[in-house]
Amino acid sequence: AFGAVGAFGAVGAFGAGAAAMSAPSVFLSFAKIGSVLFGSGYVLLTFLRGEFVLRHAALTDAQLLDAIAVGQITPGPVFSAATFVGYLIAGHAGAAAATAGIFLPAFAGVALTAPYVARLRGSRRWSSALDGVNAASLALMASVVLVMARQIAPDPAAVAILGVAAAVLVFTRVGSGWVLLVGGCLGLLRTLV
Repeated sequence: AFGAVGAFGAVGAFGAGAAAMSAPSVFLSFAKIGSVLFGSGYVLLTFLRGEFVLRHAALTDAQLLDAIAVGQITPGPVFSAATFVGYLIAGHAGAAAATAGIFLPAFAGVALTAPYVARLRGSRRWSSALDGVNAASLALMASVVLVMARQIAPDPAAVAILGVAAAVLVFTRVGSGWVLLVGGCLGLLRTLV
C-alpha cells in the first residue's frame, strides 16, 4: 500500500488520532457488515470505509488501504483485512472481535440458506434477483477501484506499478500472487532509493 501510515508502520499505532471504539463496538460493526456483505471480498473495502472512516472516524483512508494490502499479502481470504482493521482500532481484543463479527453472519447465513439456493436459482424471479445482486456487487467493486485509485493518483511510482501490474494480469498468465509480491517489492524498493 502507498498510504501515509504504511501497512507495518500502522501496527502498534492503533487508535492513534482516531475515535476510540471498544471491542464490543467493533464486533457489532463487523457483524452488521458481515450480515449484508455479498459478492467478492473486495466489496468489503466499501463497507469498511463507510463504517470506520466516514461514520466512526476510527481510521483514515490510508490506514484502510494498508489493511487491505495486509489482507492481500497474508494467507487466507481478503477478509483477513477485517482482523487487521480490528487490531488498528482496538488492539488484540478488536482483532478477535472483528474476525468473529465478520465471519459469524456468513456462517449462519450459509447454514440457513444452503437448502434453498438451488431452488432459488431455478426460479425465474429469484434467479433475476440473484443476478441483480451480482450486478450490484460488481458496482461495489468498481467503487473500490475508484477509492484506491484516488489514494495512489498523486504518486507517479504507484501509478506506474498499477499500469504494469494491470498489463501483466491482462496479457500474461502470471499468477496474481506473483504480481502482488513484485508490486510490494517495487514499493519497498522505491522507499530505499
